[in-house]
Amino acid sequence: MNAASGRDAAPVIRLRGAALSYGDRRVWSGLDLDVRPGEFLAVLGPNGAGKTSFVRALLGRQPLSAGTLTVLDRPARESARRIGYVPQQAALSAQAPLRARDLVRFGIDGHRFGPGPRRSGVRRRVDEILESVGALAYADVPLGLLSGGERQRVRIGQALATDPRILLCDEPLLSLDLHHQRAVTGLIDARRRSHGTAVVFVTHEINPVLGMADRVLYLARGGHRLGNPDEVLTSASLTRLYGTRVDVVRVRGRVLVAGAPDETAPPPHHPGRPHETDGVRA
Repeated sequence: MNAASGRDAAPVIRLRGAALSYGDRRVWSGLDLDVRPGEFLAVLGPNGAGKTSFVRALLGRQPLSAGTLTVLDRPARESARRIGYVPQQAALSAQAPLRARDLVRFGIDGHRFGPGPRRSGVRRRVDEILESVGALAYADVPLGLLSGGERQRVRIGQALATDPRILLCDEPLLSLDLHHQRAVTGLIDARRRSHGTAVVFVTHEINPVLGMADRVLYLARGGHRLGNPDEVLTSASLTRLYGTRVDVVRVRGRVLVAGAPDETAPPPHHPGRPHETDGVRA
């Protein structure tokens, strides 16, 4: 299932007049958004634009400053169990005892440990999940000894453990080489197509998911642009959003953006240098 086949289904995420501010600083506002089953929404924008805060709002961890948000027809906090979450990568010590299978089990039964009538069934379920994401071969390897791509496979397995209807991915491609980026995005795209899972994918590099994204939500300068990639990722669209000249160039199917300022202080060198991304580093 994808956005086309799920267009008549009820939205799994609905925002109306949504806004988020920190004190006097408006992060984004006036956001009306419906995300439907099987849709792949890419969330782009510079540092400080509120991408991670957007994810936190969907998880019920960040209250809106204005407007309404429902997830699966309920307040976001009440729907967390039906959301799979793939967080940003964190450094892990090689001595950390947590194994790949332990992380996936957390996604199934949280803090419950020890023997019980369901223990063998949980182990089988963990193995099934690890196999589905191509991680069964290192199920008993400490997470600190896995490569970045291997750890992301395990994190995706953990996120899928409860058969979620929504998958939230916060910069899952950071620090991954092209091979592992393709593997990770392929797993996520396969899940949404086979199960109709809605995907909200925060990234600073649009190119790895350009062919998968049904729509783009671009956050910047307290505003936003929402539409399909061809509508949002244009020089005219991003120039209006930033209020300054931004050039979008497509080269051999890849998108390069030049001139998009960061929300935080820009680096002192290479101003306006084009990146094969949404134009900013996250």
